[in-house]
Amino acid sequence: MPPRASSAWILTTGEAGMRTQARALAMAVTDDVTEKVVRLRGLWRRAPAGFPMLLSGLDPADALQPPWPDLIVSCGRRAAAVAIAVNKKASGQICLVHVQDPQTNPRCFDLVVAMGHDRVNGPNVLRVPTALHDVTQEGLASAAREWGSRFEFLPRPFLGVLLGGSTARTRFTVEHADRLRERLMALQREFGGAVLVVPSRRTPEDVVRHFEDAATEGGPLWAWTGAGENPYRGVLALSDRLVVTADSISMISEALATPHPVELFMIELGARHTRFVDDLTRRKLVAPLTEESGAESRAAVYSTPIAAAATMNVLSNRLARAN
Repeated sequence: MPPRASSAWILTTGEAGMRTQARALAMAVTDDVTEKVVRLRGLWRRAPAGFPMLLSGLDPADALQPPWPDLIVSCGRRAAAVAIAVNKKASGQICLVHVQDPQTNPRCFDLVVAMGHDRVNGPNVLRVPTALHDVTQEGLASAAREWGSRFEFLPRPFLGVLLGGSTARTRFTVEHADRLRERLMALQREFGGAVLVVPSRRTPEDVVRHFEDAATEGGPLWAWTGAGENPYRGVLALSDRLVVTADSISMISEALATPHPVELFMIELGARHTRFVDDLTRRKLVAPLTEESGAESRAAVYSTPIAAAATMNVLSNRLARAN
């Protein structure tokens, strides 16, 4: 087996989705992970990768100093530029792995992990079908045990619904929510059981209230109110079928880590999100939530182990060259 890194830094600018992806990969490669959230000041935010003195533009609280890690996992354009600058300061001794399109020459990194909708190419670019995350089979089994008894009051089968939020193209409105609810209840009448709705921090408050108001004691529609522990992983694990709003690449990717059929509630998407959804649809991994929708069960899709194996290989190659 290729060697694991003895230490790793995660470099992001703090966005939740980027932190999740970088953390999932780093934790799959080493237990010694330090998270660094970096903020470039003023015009430094626009500086390209390789710009001289780039580290001078960091907020003083984010100073990056030795001892250097074996591995840096970065995610996001500005984090990519900072990772390159740190490695230059470390005389190129750090293994650099970037998640997503770094928007600079991928050869600046030992490995770039990108999905199909990330338009980056090169011999060191690894294509994965979904975003990286830490929803493992073991974790799902644990969540099923933990949440199974909590949902005993609801009839089976479960239709799990994961709500995202607005996009740059369109706001997720109550009208969208009402259309989604009508389709969900039509499915419930057809298949029985209960509909379990879990909003996210991006879900507009009026949409959350819409589902809360529609919820009934004991089913058939149950909605998390935000009180108490988040049931997200329990719903992933226990649902017999999943519906995800198409705006969230992260939640779609995590839903695909289960073997359950996954259907997408469509709202207007940007070009990048559209390419992601179209790719998954072509592979028959997801289906749109329509009157004729019919996503099928399939093998779980989990990209993190693939990226971790590739990362350990580049670490091994670096070690071999050093010796």
